[in-house]
Amino acid sequence: MSTPHPMRDMLHAAMAGGYAVGYFETWDQYSLEAVLEAADESRSPLILGFGCELMNQAWYDGGGARRLAALGVAAAETATVPVSLLLNEAATFEQVTRGVSWGYNAVMLDTSALPLEQNIAATRRIAEVAHAAGADAEGELGRLPGGTGFQARPWGTLGGPHEFSLTDPQQAARYVAETGIDALAVSIGNVHVMTAGRAEIDFERLALIHQAVRAPLVIHGGSGFPDGAVPRAIALGVAKFNVGTVLRRIFLDRVRATVGALPAEVNLQEVLGSRKPGDLLQPAKEAVKAEVMRRMALYGSAGKA
Repeated sequence: MSTPHPMRDMLHAAMAGGYAVGYFETWDQYSLEAVLEAADESRSPLILGFGCELMNQAWYDGGGARRLAALGVAAAETATVPVSLLLNEAATFEQVTRGVSWGYNAVMLDTSALPLEQNIAATRRIAEVAHAAGADAEGELGRLPGGTGFQARPWGTLGGPHEFSLTDPQQAARYVAETGIDALAVSIGNVHVMTAGRAEIDFERLALIHQAVRAPLVIHGGSGFPDGAVPRAIALGVAKFNVGTVLRRIFLDRVRATVGALPAEVNLQEVLGSRKPGDLLQPAKEAVKAEVMRRMALYGSAGKA
């Protein structure tokens, strides 16, 4: 039985080796198994976990969070490759502290909408809590747009839910130094929850951030990050890609196709939860697994476990 692997060690090894590690976000046991099996078969290190900000907060805080944590810890313990367990984009400080106590060894509080000084103060507090428990902390400077069709605005001009700011390299150096975070998520044209098209990446900005910051850099919105831009991003300090939306899309599309092809009469024991070929969620799981393996090869982490 193994335990979660330190995320900071995983990311620094990736930077030294010229590859990146994927955080593949899961939402249930089938998606979790898909990602874990992909890592085992690819012999790739893995950052596994759950995002909580978009979940029903009453459900999450009412027991859902602890149940998800138990699934993640069990997955990390049974993995044959290094696995870090990340609580991604927590909505409250309390969610972070509870997550650490339940076994997450990496945490992130979504502070991207806060003004710089408040972001630094909140993230420093998260890092202190995480480090005291032997866990790692990720912070984010800059704010990503959600979806497509948004125009960049200078830092400090946030005025609504669809506005965003690009990461300022000088502020990034200060942010990392004053918070003590182990990884920095940046806004360089990447887009959250992108369902169509490809993001336009500001590599000049990324290069300046990489020069100013020694911490591993993180790309949120990995679903819409162009495949062809991945090697250049890795060369400029990106050690982690967050991927979630595309996995949900693949899963849902396959479930729709499978359900649509079901006959009127089915063996309920076979179709629901059997994990046999007739299980209607197995094709969706296999499709997600294939995409995760493709991305592990793309990020260069396959074979690095």
